[in-house]
Amino acid sequence: MADLPLALVTGATRGIGAATARALAPTHRLLLGGRDADALGELAGTLPGARAWPVELTDAEALEAATAEFGELDVLVHSAGVARLGTVETATDADWRANFEVNVLAVVTLTRQLLPALRAAKGHVVVINSGAGHNARPGWGPYAASKFAVRAFADALRDEESTLRVTSIYPGRTDTEMQQAIIADEGRSYEPERFLRPESVAAAVVAAVSATGDAHPTDVTLRPRGLV
Repeated sequence: MADLPLALVTGATRGIGAATARALAPTHRLLLGGRDADALGELAGTLPGARAWPVELTDAEALEAATAEFGELDVLVHSAGVARLGTVETATDADWRANFEVNVLAVVTLTRQLLPALRAAKGHVVVINSGAGHNARPGWGPYAASKFAVRAFADALRDEESTLRVTSIYPGRTDTEMQQAIIADEGRSYEPERFLRPESVAAAVVAAVSATGDAHPTDVTLRPRGLV
């Protein structure tokens, strides 16, 4: 296992993050990032070469301490995220801040602190974006704005760091706990078969990471085949 490349996956306690960790496990050593140390430890116990990496991503000092151990990092997958929705009229300042603090600033800070380790490995940064990173729908402004912003971050990073590969993945609606809460707020019944599976998004991450060295997957868009 010591010879395998090292991958850090944030948001690994559930949903797309957990599915991505499982998908990368056969080919990578894993650091599982998230807030819930117990849940991370439980998942790590099922994956060879994995260990929990509990940290509060919005705490810059905690991140600085947690990233001090890194020498080289081959893959960084940003999967942690929140979705605080609302119209321009009804969404509060706290809603906007929550989206930007987790979906943008945490991504920026963690990436910046890990740049030396990523450069040393000529590594790969994967940002799990959203269909909302391409289209801002009514009632989705705070979330979509954060996803537009993190798309710009990934585009800038790609052009600035020529030794790295940077991939943005834009899943459509995916069967996660976050999606269940959104559908409940919309007053609709939840039909999981109408959405992407987290494992399908994870497969796109693996495809990007395992692309041949001459290829640079930049943007991957996934849509559920069912009507949503």
